[in-house]
Amino acid sequence: MSVFERLSPYQPTALAILRVITALLFIEHGTQKLFGFPPAPFTITTLFFVAGAIELVGGVLILFGLFTRPIAFLLSGEMAIAYFMLHMQIDFFPANNQGDGAVLFCFIFLFLVFAGPGDWALDNRQRR
Repeated sequence: MSVFERLSPYQPTALAILRVITALLFIEHGTQKLFGFPPAPFTITTLFFVAGAIELVGGVLILFGLFTRPIAFLLSGEMAIAYFMLHMQIDFFPANNQGDGAVLFCFIFLFLVFAGPGDWALDNRQRR
């Protein structure tokens, strides 16, 4: 048995860790826009306030693995919109427009739509 085959049973746990860490990082963006913590280097507008509410609530739901797939779909779309509305206006390349985070969040959330929440998720309790 190869090393990779021996790692396969840990896939749901690794997926859960990816979900939790991503959610914690995402929640930070929501608290920055809503509560000014950590301090934001930009002015909060109505659009940022709405984005912050989506990021905070959606991040908490992803953290607990509740409604993971539909919430991840919504958050993936929010990050795609953020990239095209804000970052791409600066420059096409994410390395130049500071859009790396938006792109990564977009595709991690899109992955969660297809992969599900992994272990340690409230979604798993609903199925039982």
